[in-house]
Amino acid sequence: MSKLIIDSCFRSLDEAVRGLRFPNEIREVLSLVDVAYISFDGLVHQGQVVIHQKLVTDINEIFAALLELRFPVARVVPIVAYGWDDEASMLANNSSGFNYRVIAGTDRISEHGKGVAFDVNPLQNPHIGRDGKRSPDVGYDPAIPGTITTDGTAARLFKERDWDWGGDWKDRYGILDYQHFEKMNP
Repeated sequence: MSKLIIDSCFRSLDEAVRGLRFPNEIREVLSLVDVAYISFDGLVHQGQVVIHQKLVTDINEIFAALLELRFPVARVVPIVAYGWDDEASMLANNSSGFNYRVIAGTDRISEHGKGVAFDVNPLQNPHIGRDGKRSPDVGYDPAIPGTITTDGTAARLFKERDWDWGGDWKDRYGILDYQHFEKMNP
């Protein structure tokens, strides 16, 4: 393996969730996971994911397969590095898991707030609302590397492990969330 570029190096879960108030029962089920991946520069990077402890094996297996298949991931850094600002993280094309927040336009805690969701390459894989508005405000082009498609590698790797993909949600919820994967009952 070539030189490993370190993108995230929190020493503990406490560091990776600092500055955020959220219920202890959620904190108790979270883990900080080191992952290696190919970034868009073609080099191997190391990042970190904060995720529910029951999903650690899934995340490790998925990232190992993505690395082997050279599926590019821009960066993987806990959202604390973006001041818990989901929009800033997306604009940085950051792939991430835990972020204690509500679902936009509601008062319900997001699956990210429970540690059971993971977003991949938001700039290639936008969320498209019922109104057609994209977040982040970018296009969706399956021909661009790092884009998740129905029959592509990333979607398959998550779905094989019973994760639900937001790219399949048009008929169910009236939205598409190409970056988003979740596993409701880990």
